[in-house]
Amino acid sequence: MRLYLAVAALMLVLLAHAEAQEEPTIEQHFANFQTKVMELGKDLSEKATAAFKKLEESEFATKTTNWFNEQMSKIKDAFTK
Repeated sequence: MRLYLAVAALMLVLLAHAEAQEEPTIEQHFANFQTKVMELGKDLSEKATAAFKKLEESEFATKTTNWFNEQMSKIKDAFTK
């Protein structure tokens, strides 16, 4: 009978120890948080870069740039005369 109780108590201790080890520590939580923030920043920068590149190559941006250049040329010509 004592042997069964000892084995049962040992199993409970091992089970409790295994469950305690599975919980991440504060350090692990901060490391995971840091990793997630870094991934978020990287994804955000990639999306922003792609959006700016798309905007830069758009027809509207090209036409607007050309219009401003024409207006500046007209102003420069007006001042040089």
